[in-house]
Amino acid sequence: MAANGNGVSTTPKSPLARIQTQKNGGICHDDSGKPVKAQTIDELHSLQKKRSAPTTPLDGVQGTFATISEDERQRQQLQSISASLASLTRGTGPKVVRGDPAGKVQSVSHVAHHHHIEAPTISVSDSSLKFTHVLYNLSPAELYEQAIKYEKGSFITSTGALATLSGAKTGRSPRDKRVVIDDSTQDELWWGKGSPNIEMDEHTFMVNRERAVDYLNSLDKVFVNDQFLNWDPQNRIKVRIVSARAYHSLFMHNMCIRPTPEELENFGTPDFTIYNAGQFPCNRYTHYMTSSTSIDLNLARREMVILGTQYAGEMKKGLFSVMHYLMPMRQILSLHSGCNMGKDGDVALFFGLSGTGKTTLSTDHNRYLIGDDEHCWSDNGVSNIEGGCYAKCIDLSREKEPDIWNAIKFGTVLENVVFDEHTREVDYGDKSVTENTRAAYPIEYIPNAKIPCVGPHPKNVILLACDAFGVLPPVSKLSLAQTMYHFISGYTALVAGTEDGIKEPTATFSACFGAAFIMLHPTKYAAMLAEKMQKHGATGWLVNTGWSGGSYGSGNRIKLPYTRKIIDAIHSGSLLNATYHKTEVFGLDIPTEIEGVPSEILHPENTWADKKAYKETLLKLAGLFKKNFETFTNYKIGKDNKLTEEILAAGPNF
Repeated sequence: MAANGNGVSTTPKSPLARIQTQKNGGICHDDSGKPVKAQTIDELHSLQKKRSAPTTPLDGVQGTFATISEDERQRQQLQSISASLASLTRGTGPKVVRGDPAGKVQSVSHVAHHHHIEAPTISVSDSSLKFTHVLYNLSPAELYEQAIKYEKGSFITSTGALATLSGAKTGRSPRDKRVVIDDSTQDELWWGKGSPNIEMDEHTFMVNRERAVDYLNSLDKVFVNDQFLNWDPQNRIKVRIVSARAYHSLFMHNMCIRPTPEELENFGTPDFTIYNAGQFPCNRYTHYMTSSTSIDLNLARREMVILGTQYAGEMKKGLFSVMHYLMPMRQILSLHSGCNMGKDGDVALFFGLSGTGKTTLSTDHNRYLIGDDEHCWSDNGVSNIEGGCYAKCIDLSREKEPDIWNAIKFGTVLENVVFDEHTREVDYGDKSVTENTRAAYPIEYIPNAKIPCVGPHPKNVILLACDAFGVLPPVSKLSLAQTMYHFISGYTALVAGTEDGIKEPTATFSACFGAAFIMLHPTKYAAMLAEKMQKHGATGWLVNTGWSGGSYGSGNRIKLPYTRKIIDAIHSGSLLNATYHKTEVFGLDIPTEIEGVPSEILHPENTWADKKAYKETLLKLAGLFKKNFETFTNYKIGKDNKLTEEILAAGPNF
């Protein structure tokens, strides 16, 4: 839906409903909590500290980085970066110089550009006459120096981590995420009701790309990271991140896979590029824009543009969305899951929404951690997509999460935390800036991490749900069809806010346990999961970490030691040999006994004093499952739609 010079949109080619630009509408806020109530950087910074401003000096003599070499490899490297920064209004990229602009420039690379589309002929502009200094794959120490010198709100904490601020946005902005719709993506991607993919056209993407690239070119320096995604060497992706903040560069240094010096020498052209111009807003009068924030994906060009948000998680999850598109094209299943491996090589996948215990249960000192969040399952086995972890920090304690606590040291990025002015000790319980405080650190900071982060084919696929309704059993063995049904549903239940002293559970569903990031229809991922499970003999499990003996308010949360005993029995294989019986309505197979777990809690009906209330609550939850699944019934897969019918039959029956 391109707009002409008068702002009038042409007729759309897409069959999808047109998105109207809201000229006077409200801004789409992030999904992690309320926006920061600060009008200036000084006000925002005042939330970060506890007393007066910290005394870390921001001024002073600025030194230089290492002497710039002039070999052919670096010339080609600069040429590639310059090409990435070319725009429609300049047939060539900027004159790029490697090193800190505070130092002396010793070499300049004048480079030509080979671009995807033909650029218009224009006169030379002032911007083409300036130098852009490229700070390329800096070390954490160098990035610390850059952040502390030039970015207000960046400080070193008492444990050596770099504390920084993400600005007004302290979480993702999913309603501001756009994907270019074209002849290929129109048929390949999941659009419409329930989908996270909101369309934009190629022209609008190029308008935003131009805005981002022009902003980056106007700066004295930009940070460039060349890194990898996916630890599987046969299927890894080369990514380039161009950003304006040392914080963003260090964040991606931690979250992506860090190349060796030899790999960096032969890096070549990236497979995907991010232009992070988050300090600069998009034009809200541009078609498809509903706020000053826009996160845009163009799968054909293999590019992502970020405007109007400095929250670093947009880069991480944007690349995850890309992997959810690229990997299935190679018949590789991309998964939003944790993954660990036993001493004997048995691998388990953990799926679960926030609050289900995914991090807690996948962290096991008796097992190796392959990864905590993003994985691929290929013919070679499983592999972590990332090179780091992005952990929540709110209410973090050494006792509850010792591995995360100890990982917050030099090299780690702490987002939006509050610390003491003098001691620089972080108060992890302070929500002054946001409840969504985070730590990003390399995965090798976890003692039992398996490096390289790969493993054999999984033996167990564990779907976690925190059922606040209290009607799902603590553990159920799933058939393949049931695994697909519950994987597509992605269920958990949260406790709603208090009103007149009454708290009611609220059902939450997120397709494939990560609906915000998937690109294809959920049934495609579910079919791939079932195919791989069947081929490699994996077993599906549904584990309830929520309530027993009644809903929230009357029952009790299932004790963590009991859940750990259940997980241990899954890992050891002993639960496969248990005696099972089937429940009504959901038709789940539940074991009659598990060592170390009271038998009476295994069947939830036994723990309810009011059997009538149990049945009513069970039927209520089953109805919520059915209503949620209506979104997916119109998509047909399998010969004669047989597979879709099997999945539907595996749901609740009443």
